[in-house]
Amino acid sequence: MAVSDLATKIRSVPDFPQPGILFRDITTLLADAEAFHRSIDLLAERFRDDRIDKVVAAESRGFIFGAPLAYLLNAGFVPARKLGHLPAETIQAEYTLEYGTNRVEMHVDAISPGERVLIVDDLLATGGTIGATIELVRKLQGDIVALAFLVELSAFKVRERMPEYRIEALITY
Repeated sequence: MAVSDLATKIRSVPDFPQPGILFRDITTLLADAEAFHRSIDLLAERFRDDRIDKVVAAESRGFIFGAPLAYLLNAGFVPARKLGHLPAETIQAEYTLEYGTNRVEMHVDAISPGERVLIVDDLLATGGTIGATIELVRKLQGDIVALAFLVELSAFKVRERMPEYRIEALITY
């Protein structure tokens, strides 16, 4: 299955969550076993030779892609969670939403200095969540190898704002 075939598995929902927004719903791709499997394999192929130590994934849809990528890359998996969901000592970073702010956190012992990190989420739009996740990895002195996504919404021009990072997305709208 080619990447162009994967894109056809994503449902576009107009006017969700508000009028004027075209929502890219990945649940239809996730429900298709072949498409889901292929998307994970294609992402893993892009990082197979990068000696990734840890895959950090943003809650919650990032976990769907991050955990199987960590498995295939023989790397550890680190969840970047919303505030209040991790039991041990954490570090935090704040990011902006269209209606306010939110925080993401990670355990202080999740990444050791110098570990090679792949940051994963399902979709790259405004860059808020991924920016906060980058901040957490930097605080723990991880070496960010790349950022990986199933979908990138290019209209937000996040690549232009983050030229120092290798950004890999399977599907771009």
